[in-house]
Amino acid sequence: MTTFGTLALAPASAHPELLAPPVRDFLAAHPDERVLVGAIDAELADTAAFCVHYAIDPSAGANCVVVEAKRGEVRTLAACLIRGSDRIDVNGAVRRMLDARRASFAPLDLVIEVTGMEYGGVTPLGLPADWPILVDEAVAASGPLIVGAGIRGAKLLVTGEYLAGLPGARVVPIAQG
Repeated sequence: MTTFGTLALAPASAHPELLAPPVRDFLAAHPDERVLVGAIDAELADTAAFCVHYAIDPSAGANCVVVEAKRGEVRTLAACLIRGSDRIDVNGAVRRMLDARRASFAPLDLVIEVTGMEYGGVTPLGLPADWPILVDEAVAASGPLIVGAGIRGAKLLVTGEYLAGLPGARVVPIAQG
């Protein structure tokens, strides 16, 4: 058992009950004992409350923001990873990275439906294979990071290097200064 802040963590492979089905399937297909999971109070899944309760700096977490980009009739959903202490540049950097005319946060009901994950627990592990994953440079350069586990009642501990190496991931500058 390992701790990060005050969060107790164990190998995710030993606790499939703490993972949303798509995350569990992804980790079964891409096993990695460095991926750790910890159970949390689901009421504390949102970044600010989680960080205060578990004594973790917001910059030690990576939020997975789902963006919907449009160019004409073409709609693209993409995952964007930024540190919990940063803001995402959806209408500038993300829109340009996705070659879109418009980009915005994807509707919550759509995100839940297409990911099979819970709001507050969305993670880049187990997303649809055709989605781009835009990893902010600060995330990729980080050491240990907390991300969602697909459910509100758990969090994963991974590294920036791990996130940058996910299938479909591109390291790009998407945080606002």
